[in-house]
Amino acid sequence: MAHPFDLVIRNGVVLDGTGAPGQEADVAVAGGRIAAVGRVTGTGRNEIDARGQVVTPGFVDIHTHYDGQVTWENCMVPSSSHGITTVVMGNCGVGFAPCRPTDHDLLIQLMEGVEDIPHPVLTEGVPWQWESYPDYLDFLAARRYDMDICGYLPHGPLRVYVMGARGVAREPATDSDIAHMTTLVHEAMAAGAMGISTSRTFFHRSSNGAQVPTFEAPDQELTALALALKDAGKGVIQMITDWDHTEDAFARMQSLVEASGRPLSFTMVEGEANGPLSSRWPEILDWVVAANARGLPIKAQVASRAVCLLFGHELTLNPFFSTASYRALTFLPFDQRVAALQRPEVRARILAEPIDADPANVLGRLVRDFSRMFALGDPPDYEPSLDDSVAAIASRQGCTPESLAYDLMLERGGRGILYYTAANYVQGSLESCLAMMRHAGSIIALGDGGAHCGTICDGSYPTYLLTHWARDRTQGDRLPLPEIIRAMTKETAEAVGLLDRGIVAVGYKADLNILAPEKMRLHAPEIAYDLPGGGRRLLQRADGYLATIVNGEVVYQNGEATGTLPGRLVRGPQRSAAR
Repeated sequence: MAHPFDLVIRNGVVLDGTGAPGQEADVAVAGGRIAAVGRVTGTGRNEIDARGQVVTPGFVDIHTHYDGQVTWENCMVPSSSHGITTVVMGNCGVGFAPCRPTDHDLLIQLMEGVEDIPHPVLTEGVPWQWESYPDYLDFLAARRYDMDICGYLPHGPLRVYVMGARGVAREPATDSDIAHMTTLVHEAMAAGAMGISTSRTFFHRSSNGAQVPTFEAPDQELTALALALKDAGKGVIQMITDWDHTEDAFARMQSLVEASGRPLSFTMVEGEANGPLSSRWPEILDWVVAANARGLPIKAQVASRAVCLLFGHELTLNPFFSTASYRALTFLPFDQRVAALQRPEVRARILAEPIDADPANVLGRLVRDFSRMFALGDPPDYEPSLDDSVAAIASRQGCTPESLAYDLMLERGGRGILYYTAANYVQGSLESCLAMMRHAGSIIALGDGGAHCGTICDGSYPTYLLTHWARDRTQGDRLPLPEIIRAMTKETAEAVGLLDRGIVAVGYKADLNILAPEKMRLHAPEIAYDLPGGGRRLLQRADGYLATIVNGEVVYQNGEATGTLPGRLVRGPQRSAAR
């Protein structure tokens, strides 16, 4: 007997992505699209009973760095294990196309420095079977994934491709350079780019310490790229910028949108105490809303928790990583290194060595800021009290914070993790994150999936929203689950022009999650050595995802990958699927 549908999900509570309250309904799928929502009488070739569970659209993550991983891997972990069914990569102006054969190592250094993806991993993993951005997309289009992927044309590789060494040295682009860049933007948009991305932050540097090629690129150059999107009639602009001159930075973004008419989003975090953002981010978000009222489509990308650096003996950073005695052990196999670190004389020697006192060594000072450093634990606590900082506990115990940090990292067989709140935690809570997420000028993003392999593991943010913010938070207000789902689906999809997904309704893509909200749990980050060449990365497991569905096919079931790879490259913005 023929089945009218490929899949029917029955009896679930559907949160459709619009923010509306949940309604019990069946969802039928045919040909990778949602064919019916309501009481479905026809049968499916495959059926799932979701009674008592929640059915949502698949999550859309608009800020990732899978540019390398998509060339060698089919599973976009950690994102795909947290309900994400579409990612946008190429953020922050870094990526791997366009690129001349002579510049491969230069782009690897940029990605290694900005996004902490190890040089050997990229050298061994990236196959470099392209030169132009259209060629890169063609290469990806021939591959299969556990989610849909799409990408920006990154400004850094574009500038280097056109200008060579002058671009690396951040020289001003000539009129001829700019004309060449805009031609390549037109070609990329025609091939399926989602738009362009750029970085203007002092903190983004190549692994050799040089600032990225796009830092302080002249406004004339940025405007020309934005106008190329206007000519194409599609595409969005993504930017990260410094805010030392706050009004000027925002005025630059406004002028790009005014000139081009194209949407723009930018990274927004609450910076360190006394930094320009620590007091002005609410004002900037209000400027965004005022610009929206004037018809300028601008949004701030915000995070759902503190931007945190993870420290440990198995990770890239820890409070002792720059001391001579510690560095001398880093070449040992991990178990031997831990055994050495446990020896009293080694411990005493490392604790006695000072850090680099150079005022320019910001990282060296940061890793010793014990007042904002915490033991992460399992399950991880991302909103700890300042009374539970390493400094506060050491004071109560009558020991030095250095010695306590050293010992905490030796727990769990040397795999203990410390959590440093680098941003969004100035007041010692996530109230600033709550205000940002609630603000009309923001969208939730900044998961950075695929990047920061040994320092950050924020690609798990959907699970954190579904657990901490919807269910578990005790330090303040929570967020309603329908609003959280809308923020991760309809709002993010619309922000980049993916109007064919993000809603559970007839005609939309059958990208779906089936969730068990009461069973959801986020585990502590773990290290896996599964990148090319045995490279290391942080992963984070989650419970409570009964199924994740991409293009109508189940890619995760009860937290385990099924091996099905229905995900494809998405070429450019997609038309609305509403019927």
